[in-house]
Amino acid sequence: MTGYGGRRDQARRDAMTVEIGYALCSAAFAAALLFAAVAGPAFVFDLSGGARSTLVGTGATLAAVVFVARVVSVLVRFRGESQPGGGSQPSQPGRTNPDS
Repeated sequence: MTGYGGRRDQARRDAMTVEIGYALCSAAFAAALLFAAVAGPAFVFDLSGGARSTLVGTGATLAAVVFVARVVSVLVRFRGESQPGGGSQPSQPGRTNPDS
């Protein structure tokens, strides 16, 4: 009966792969959006060198922080849901939770 356990392990690996991909893509999108919002005016308007470098540096720093925070928050949430009793599914298939 190792086939059943093997499928479950493969399903967990697949779910983790999808979750990592989602975390990276959503974090990249959020970071790019934040960078564009902060550093965008430096490229649109004719700003001095100091103001431009400050906006670009601040935008890059904030984008990096948002990227890491988003990846960590998505993966921590996924880890909590994948733990026994951590998700919204009942612990025994076919039965409902008393709270529902």
